[in-house]
Amino acid sequence: MCSLCTRERPSEKIRHTLTYYDSDSSINAIRKFVAERDWSQFHTPGNLAKSISIEAAELLECFQWNDEPQDSNIEHIHEEIADVLIYCIMLSDKFGFDLDEIVLDKLAKNAQRYPAEFAYGNSNKAN
Repeated sequence: MCSLCTRERPSEKIRHTLTYYDSDSSINAIRKFVAERDWSQFHTPGNLAKSISIEAAELLECFQWNDEPQDSNIEHIHEEIADVLIYCIMLSDKFGFDLDEIVLDKLAKNAQRYPAEFAYGNSNKAN
């Protein structure tokens, strides 16, 4: 099963949406994993930010020659998304950010910057 939802892992042409995410259990699992290996000494904000970028590039590589994923790449995409999320969670935790709060704050700012009545169906960047 996919650790983030109640459905089976993504595989050939199976698409699903995130139905539930418990950020506290993820944060605690990551903290435990890191502590068991004494890796926190390497997790400076700069190293974590670099790791996010590196893992995001690895995710992007899955789409290098196609805008849609190939069936053989689904598991790899799954793993790269997890890597990006783990490093984002670790960096947020390093700064003491509440994940729900920072996401909701950013969505509120974006809602002001891109009101639905003007942005609906339009991908132009706001000034």
